Amino acid sequence: MLEIIIGFISGTVSGMGMGGGTLLIPALVILMEIEQKTAQGINLLYFLPSSISALIIHIKNKHIKTNLLTVLIGAGLLGAFLGSFLAVKISNDLLKRIFAIFLTIMGIYEIFCKEKTQKDV
Repeated sequence: MLEIIIGFISGTVSGMGMGGGTLLIPALVILMEIEQKTAQGINLLYFLPSSISALIIHIKNKHIKTNLLTVLIGAGLLGAFLGSFLAVKISNDLLKRIFAIFLTIMGIYEIFCKEKTQKDV
C-alpha cells in the first residue's frame, strides 16, 4: 500500500512539472529503506511512463516551447551522462548528502528568491 501512495503522490507532483523525484527518492530511501543509488535508478525508470503521460497533456494544452527543446535535450543528455558517471563513482552516503543539499538550496530559493508573476498571484 505504501508503494501505491508514494507512486501516486510523486506522479501527481511529476505531472505538474515539479519533479516527482524530489519526493520519490527521499520516500524510497527513508520510508522503504532503499539505497540512494537504487532509489535514483528506480526514479529514472519511473520517470519514463509518468513523464510521457504528463507530456501528452502538456502538448495538448500547448505548454511546450519546441524551439528550446534541441538545446535542452542536448545539454540534458550530456548532463545525464556526466551525472550518472559521477553517481556510480561516489559513495551512497555522499550522494545522499549532495541530494539533501540540492533539495535544501532549491527549497530556500523557491521560498525566498523566486519572484511572483501575475499568473502566480
